[in-house]
Amino acid sequence: MNIKEFDRVQLSFQPMQVDDEKPNQHNLSRAIDRSANERTFLAWMRAAIALMGFGVVIIRLRVVQMPVHYRQAMGWKLGLIFSLIGWATVLISTKHYFTVRHQIDHDTYNPPDGMVLFFSFAVGLLGIGVIYSILAAALGPSSLVIPD
Repeated sequence: MNIKEFDRVQLSFQPMQVDDEKPNQHNLSRAIDRSANERTFLAWMRAAIALMGFGVVIIRLRVVQMPVHYRQAMGWKLGLIFSLIGWATVLISTKHYFTVRHQIDHDTYNPPDGMVLFFSFAVGLLGIGVIYSILAAALGPSSLVIPD
């Protein structure tokens, strides 16, 4: 194909018609909000899995230690509490996801402060429990951490 034929073929094509209508900005905003809600939900799920996994680790570590009565009792309780908080996180975050989704769809979304404060308080208490558990094990009569 020579240049004259190429120019003739190229000019025979009609330019593409572009719609002057913009995509519905409201629907785009809603899609972005829904995606953010799903990412937040998945982050809560990861946190729940981590809490439950940490509970299992605490229980498993207590099983392999020397059998001291108060250590085992405290260890399984702390592990159970971590697992229960993780399970509660799954339930609460699932309910929260659907509540926020409904609010996004009806343009009534208002960020909740209570849920953030509740989980911050719960994880803070778990942290205090872990610190207490570590100190009780380290300061116990048969502790290998702090020698006599």
